[in-house]
Amino acid sequence: MLKTFSGFVLLTASMTIMAQTPTFDNDAKTFRLDGGDVSYVFGVNPRGELQQLYWGGRLAATDHFPQAAPMPEWASFDTSYTNTPQEYAGWGNGLYNEPSLKITFADGNRDLVLHYESHKVTERGFDIVLKDIKTAIFVTLHYSIDPDSGILARSAIIENKESQPVTIEQAAAAAWAVPPGHYTMNYLTGRWAGEWTLTQEPIHPGARIIESCRGSTGHQANPWFAIQSGDPDENHGEVWFGALAWSGSWRITVEQDQLDSVRITGGFNPFDFGYVLKPGESLETPVFYGGYAAHGLGEASRILHHFEIAHVLPHRIGEGDTAAPKPRPVIYNSWEATEMNVTEAGQEALAEKVAALGIDRFVMDDGWFGQRKTDHAGLGDWYVNTEKFPHGLKPLIDKVHSLGMDFGLWVEPEMVNPDSDLYRKHPDWVLNFPGRPRTEQRNQLVLNLARPDVRAYVYGFLDKLLTENDIAFLKWDYNRNWSEPGWDQLPPAEQKKVYVEFTRNLYSILAELKTKHPKVELESCSGGGGRVDLGILQYADEVWPSDNTDPFDRLTQQDGFTYVYTPQVMMAWVTDSPHWLNKRTTSLEYRMLSSMQGSLGIGANIAKWSDEEAATAKRLIAAYHQVQPTIVQGNLYRLISPRNGSEFSATQTVNRDKSQSVVFLFIHSTQEGRIFPRLKLQGLDPAAQYALTPIEDKPSPTTPTTASGAWWMNRGLDMSEDFRGDYQAAAFRLDRK
Repeated sequence: MLKTFSGFVLLTASMTIMAQTPTFDNDAKTFRLDGGDVSYVFGVNPRGELQQLYWGGRLAATDHFPQAAPMPEWASFDTSYTNTPQEYAGWGNGLYNEPSLKITFADGNRDLVLHYESHKVTERGFDIVLKDIKTAIFVTLHYSIDPDSGILARSAIIENKESQPVTIEQAAAAAWAVPPGHYTMNYLTGRWAGEWTLTQEPIHPGARIIESCRGSTGHQANPWFAIQSGDPDENHGEVWFGALAWSGSWRITVEQDQLDSVRITGGFNPFDFGYVLKPGESLETPVFYGGYAAHGLGEASRILHHFEIAHVLPHRIGEGDTAAPKPRPVIYNSWEATEMNVTEAGQEALAEKVAALGIDRFVMDDGWFGQRKTDHAGLGDWYVNTEKFPHGLKPLIDKVHSLGMDFGLWVEPEMVNPDSDLYRKHPDWVLNFPGRPRTEQRNQLVLNLARPDVRAYVYGFLDKLLTENDIAFLKWDYNRNWSEPGWDQLPPAEQKKVYVEFTRNLYSILAELKTKHPKVELESCSGGGGRVDLGILQYADEVWPSDNTDPFDRLTQQDGFTYVYTPQVMMAWVTDSPHWLNKRTTSLEYRMLSSMQGSLGIGANIAKWSDEEAATAKRLIAAYHQVQPTIVQGNLYRLISPRNGSEFSATQTVNRDKSQSVVFLFIHSTQEGRIFPRLKLQGLDPAAQYALTPIEDKPSPTTPTTASGAWWMNRGLDMSEDFRGDYQAAAFRLDRK
C-alpha cells in the first residue's frame, strides 16, 4: 500500500523482487535495509550516536557488521564527533560539519547532542527515536526502502516535549555519507528559458551548496544530486544519488570533510528560517530519497524513473494502488494561437482544427476569467468573463467533447494582480512586510497561502470551478518567486513558519482536490521548470520543463531533465517557427521529433499551418500514439549527448519486456562532410530478432531492416549519406518479431 504522513510519500507498494525484512542485530546494535541491488547499514556506536556503516551494492544475507566504531579525532581541531558520519547530527559537542538539526532553547542554549533512544521495525524499514542528552527534544527518523529499486525514503519528525518553546533554525530531512574516494558531483542548474543544465565537477574539500531560497523550488537549481566514483560516465562507475521531495525553499550541502569522506545533507533551507515549536508541538521534514547504482548515471536515471512511475506520481483511481499512471494525453494548448484574446467562438473554431490532427486534449490558456485582457489585471478574480463567454464555459466544453477531446484550463491560483477585485478587497492577503514596498514581478504579487483564509479561498474557487464544469485537466501556473515574505498575523518570532506552512497548504489543497475530483489531472508549471520536484509530483501528473520550446534548445534541456525525472511527466510542445526566443527556423518534422521524446503537445498557431503541415502533424501524432508507452515509460538510454556543442545527439527507449524500442537521432549541423556516427543500441534482447521501421519517411538507414538484438547492439545502426545538413532529425522503431 502507498502510505503517507502529512502528505509526504514514505512507503512504496509491496513488491516481491529480492525483498528482505529489515533486520536489527541486537548484539551489534546494527540496522540493515535491503532492496533491489542495494544494502544500507547503520548502527548505534558505544557513545549512543547513530552512525552510518554502509551504503552500496547488495550484500549477502550472511554478511554481518560489528558494532559501529566512532572515527578518531584529528589532532585537537577535529573531534571524533565531527569525524564520525552520523545519520542525524545535532549542532553541539564540537560539531564543525553541516548539522542535521540546530535549535535555540528558551534559555539561550544552542547545544544539541542526539543519542539513540529506541526503535521499531516497520513494513519496509525502521522508525528510530533519538533524544537530546539532557533536554526533552525527540527526533523520530523514518526509514523505508523500496524492495524493487533499493531507493530509500528518509525523513524526520522533531518534537518539543520541553516546558518552554524552542526555535528550530535548521532542519534536514536526512544526511547521507559516501566513503573517501575520487568523485564527480552532478547537479542541475539554469535560469528561466535555460533550465536543466547538467553541471559536473570534481568534489574538493569543503562544502558545495545547491539551493533555492526563493520560496519555491526554483529554475536556478533542482533538488537532486548524483555523486559518481571517478569521472562522469553514462554506463560505468558507482553512483549515489538523491532527490528532495519539497517544493518550497530547500538546500542540499555536499561536503568533503577533513578525512575525505563525502556527506550530503538536505532539507529546509536555513536561510531566513525559524520554526517555533511550542511545548507538545512537532515539525515534520520533507522526504529525502536516496539511491545507488553500480553502472553509471544512465542506470541511476532508469532506477529513479521507474521508482517515480511506480511510487511517486499520482496513480489511477479505482484501479488499485499499484496501477501505473497512464501515458499522458497528447494535448493542444491555445496560448500561441490566441494568447489572452480568447472567446467562445474563437476557441470552438480552433478546437475543430485541433481535433482533425488526432489530439486527445484541448487546453484553453490564460484570459478566460475576470477582467483579464493583459497580464496587468484580473489575476485572482476567478469567475468566467461573460463578455468572452456569455453562457459560461459549458458550450465550449461541450463542443470540445463532441469533437472527441477532453477539456483543460489554465489557472494561476497562488497569485494576484494589484488591479483586481480580490486585491482591492484583501490587500493584506499577499506576502508583505507592513509599511514596506510590495515588489511586483510580472505585475503580480504572491498570495500568502499559509494563511487559513487564503487557503480556504483558493480551494473554494477551484472546487467550484471543477464542480460546475466538466474539466479534465488544470495547467497550474506559478509565475514569480517570493519577495517580502512577511506574515503579520503571527507574532514576529513565528512569522518565518511561512516557508513551511505555505507549501504544506499547497499540498493539502492539491490532495483535497484530487480526492474530491479524482478524474482531474494537474500540470505543475512555474514559468517553465521553476517548481519541479518529487514533492509536487505526488500530486501533479505532468510538469512544464521550460517556457523555451525551441526544438534544438529542448534537446539539451530534455537531456538534463531526464537525469532526474521520467519522460512520462516531461511535457514537450511543438510551437511556431521561427521560434520566438531564438528566431531559429526549423522544419515541422524536426520540431515534432524533438518533442516526441517526451509527452507530446502542440502549442503552435495551427490556424497558420498549410495542409501539408497539418498532414505531417497528423501522421506523426498517430505514429507517436503507437509507441508512446515505450517512449515515456521504458528504459531510457542517452546514446549521444547534445551537450558541449555536439554536432549530433541520440536517445533510445526500450520497453520493460524488451519487445519494442524507439530511437531518435538529431543533427545540429554536419561539418566537413561527416555523416552521422554508427549508433550502437542498448538494452535489447540479444537473442531476439527486431524489425526496424522508420517513424518518418526519411531518411533511411543503410543497415538491414531485420536483425538480432546482438546485431543492433554490437554492429549498430548506420545512416545513409543523405542524413546531413542543419537541424535534421530521424526516428525509428524496433519491434521484436
